Amino acid sequence: MRLAVWLAHRLLRLMLVLLCVAAVSFGLMMLSPIDPVDAYLGPQMAQVSPEQRALIAERWGFDASPAVQFRHWLQQLLSGELGWSHIYHQPVSDVIGQRVYRSFLLLGGAWLLSLALGILLGIAAGSNEGSWLDRLISGYAYLTASTPTFWLAMLALLLFSVTLGWTPTCCAGPTGVLSQEVTLLTRLHHLLLPTLTLALLGVATLTLHTRAKMVAFMRSDTALHAFAQGASRVDIAWRHGLRHASLPAITLAFASLGELFGGSLLVEHVFAYPGLGQATVAAGLRSDVPLLLAIALFTALFVSVGNLAADGLSRLTDPRTRRSHTNE
Repeated sequence: MRLAVWLAHRLLRLMLVLLCVAAVSFGLMMLSPIDPVDAYLGPQMAQVSPEQRALIAERWGFDASPAVQFRHWLQQLLSGELGWSHIYHQPVSDVIGQRVYRSFLLLGGAWLLSLALGILLGIAAGSNEGSWLDRLISGYAYLTASTPTFWLAMLALLLFSVTLGWTPTCCAGPTGVLSQEVTLLTRLHHLLLPTLTLALLGVATLTLHTRAKMVAFMRSDTALHAFAQGASRVDIAWRHGLRHASLPAITLAFASLGELFGGSLLVEHVFAYPGLGQATVAAGLRSDVPLLLAIALFTALFVSVGNLAADGLSRLTDPRTRRSHTNE
């Protein structure tokens, strides 16, 4: 019964969050200096007469007031439709469906890699507190945590793709080759550098968090008792410390999905990877309101599910968290 009440409370909160995200995103689009008709016409806007511009505005609903546009979009959403993208000339659901799996491949690979590296590096640093290895790993984590995503992506592109030629410079496959003709190995080759770049950004927080947990564990009575029995530092760290630090790291990894997802949008844009990142930038620059609102809702839903998973793991594993939820 308590679980059902907790889930109902979370779902209601999620609906309110999605509504607020939609309203704020729509308001920001309305405040944008970009004229939607000019953005729709592109370079041909100088050749279009005022009468034709008026017809285009009427066709896409640009001539209606912001309140009417938002109400119309909400009505479409409640009927199960996300609207029509005027820059891709497709239903918004199709635009997202064609790109979301590529973004999930990038995000999923980076998430798993950052989780594994974060736990391993955090345990190695925390179990050797004050050593040169600890200082090296901590320094790397602090440096990476303060590095802008787009800057690291451009640096990786210049070094490994342009200078060394080890990885492709862009896209999800070779230019000019049909998608169905691209092999799995080629797709993975194109996905390698964006995934590694995004994973390096996600490692920092997990490394520092796991290190803090390991430092506390190595100072605990449990570790002191193991030392007294003759166990080595490595044995204590990997036999006992791994179990102690891994679950909080996994919980944090779920809670950090929003940050990783935001980084993936920038990485996709730098590497010209055809995922949701490119669609988001195009929708913003060309004032495609239905597409941008749908991506904003999808992003908010994705982040909320990650936070819900993190909250659920914490609730299941920590009795104190269960009691605090019960008292709400």
